[in-house]
Amino acid sequence: VQLVESGGGSVQVGGSLRLSCSVSGVDLSTYDNVMWYRETPGARTRDWVAMFWRTRDLLYDDSVKGRFTISTDDAKKMVFLQMDRLKPEDTAKYICKIRVGRDYWGQGTQVTVVS
Repeated sequence: VQLVESGGGSVQVGGSLRLSCSVSGVDLSTYDNVMWYRETPGARTRDWVAMFWRTRDLLYDDSVKGRFTISTDDAKKMVFLQMDRLKPEDTAKYICKIRVGRDYWGQGTQVTVVS
């Protein structure tokens, strides 16, 4: 199983980015959930920001609720994170994770929000 994120970059405060996570080696119709995490420089932990269950239930951390949207394209084996109204505190490496019996992680893509 391999996850590859893309779509990161530098964006101004208030701007938008759409992150993509390409999933290979697993049938997306069998996943338990997919999630986006973020990791800030010097942080000891990865913080989850969005979760998408196979039941189509969605969960968001309060810090991104109303600004970020997680979605999937099962046929294309893609997971997306639409990020709007970005803030400097959203600066982080964003990492995709899928649970199919066990957790599989991508390497992440860097998002930098500048004022």
